[in-house]
Amino acid sequence: MTTTLCGTARAALVLTLGITACSKETTTPASPTLASQGTTNDAAAINGVMLQGFYWDVPISNAQGTWWQVLGSQASEFAAAGFTAVWLPPAYKGWNPNQNPAAMDEGYGVYDRYDLGEFNQKGSVATRYGTLAQLQNCITALHGQNLQVYEDMVMNHLNGADSPETITMTDGSTASLYTKFTYPGRGTTYSNYNWQWYNFNGQGKTGGFYQWHAWDFDTYDNNEAYDALLGDEIRYSDVNQVNETIAWGKWLTTKLNLDGYRIDAAPHMLTSFLNTWFDQVNSTKKFAVSEAWFDQVSYLTDYVSRTGGRTSLFDFPLHNLFVAMSAGNGSWDMQGLKNAGFTDVDGVHSVSFVDNHDTDNNGQSPVVNLKMLAYAYILLREKGYPCVFYKDYYTYNLGAPIKTLMGIRKTSALGAGAEYASADTPDYYAYSRAGDGTTTAGHKGLMLVLNDGGADITSKTITSPFKSATLTDKTGNYPGTITTNSSGVGTFPVKARSWSVWVVN
Repeated sequence: MTTTLCGTARAALVLTLGITACSKETTTPASPTLASQGTTNDAAAINGVMLQGFYWDVPISNAQGTWWQVLGSQASEFAAAGFTAVWLPPAYKGWNPNQNPAAMDEGYGVYDRYDLGEFNQKGSVATRYGTLAQLQNCITALHGQNLQVYEDMVMNHLNGADSPETITMTDGSTASLYTKFTYPGRGTTYSNYNWQWYNFNGQGKTGGFYQWHAWDFDTYDNNEAYDALLGDEIRYSDVNQVNETIAWGKWLTTKLNLDGYRIDAAPHMLTSFLNTWFDQVNSTKKFAVSEAWFDQVSYLTDYVSRTGGRTSLFDFPLHNLFVAMSAGNGSWDMQGLKNAGFTDVDGVHSVSFVDNHDTDNNGQSPVVNLKMLAYAYILLREKGYPCVFYKDYYTYNLGAPIKTLMGIRKTSALGAGAEYASADTPDYYAYSRAGDGTTTAGHKGLMLVLNDGGADITSKTITSPFKSATLTDKTGNYPGTITTNSSGVGTFPVKARSWSVWVVN
């Protein structure tokens, strides 16, 4: 989710949101000792590729059944393509007054975090994606193909409370707002936590927010206010909510046998809370990536520092470069891809991506043109953990060329990466992987060349790592072979508006 979701497009939803509480506030949790992120149980550590297994408005009904049944039926296909992990959408009961039933919300308007499609609430037993049994069968199918499963953790807010309360605002005014969650369909199954107004800081309304407690978020280099996002904003400066959300995280991890987490709207929550959550819920160092929608690399590196390396981050600055390349549609300077994004600065904590459910939603900031050049860039790079968007792979029919690139990644995207500043031009970008030092076929590295221009580039000479070698474009985009001399010098061509990956035969 992104901050833009709390604007007018969400006005009808935000206006009628509600919340509740458990016990009155006590003490604020202390910031824990910082610890570095581990790589155990981490598909990123094996040169993996993550699949975002959904998009914003996935169909409620499909030929295979629910969305959980769709993903389960494709598990073997995902594995065969080379994916190593699947990021699932929010699996719990949401609430959206514009949906019929309201429980068909995409999951980011979360109502009950303990209802995974098991209880008749908000007009449905199933969530938008299906029932609990279908979800568990889906995860079993994914695990059966050695695919790791990451769940989308929405912890910033709750929506759609069951009854109103009269609340005094920070400006002295009063209002009757839906802020009490009693979960009549679930009762006390799994949790008896009683959310009430004092467990929250405020509630969304058209054009702004009601506020009755101080916002509890951390300011970052860009000094933006992050707390007010959507719905009833959970107050993590009160230890009760911290403890309850930790208990829920542990429960969900066990219930679904999760291998990792995607944290929604991370900067909107108190950073000390997230650090505590990671330490207690993710004590075994499963993979975790957070959505921190920062447009500058320095803001992402600052966030990694403040979270002690506990979480990876999506590389939004790199995505923005791909958007610029798309908008230029041949006129953008490809030299902007040299040493680009957060991925180049901190590849260990970077998840590189081209588009996701938010950037693609309603034309927010999608990469429309030259998208495969962007995928070639992230899938063959030495740094970063690449994430492929389901809608790109299936709906936009990029599955075949992406699968080809993932195959090349597995066999040839090995060894040190190198840029070629002297060879790059406004239309041409080159990048190599030196190989892993073995003589195994296909392990000798590669030369990636990208061209966003309208003409073939056939005479670009580069001193490569590959001496006295014959190479073939494994994408099939450029026919024939090329050779290098004893110094590694060769000509690496590429078609117009295309990509080539030259690999030693």
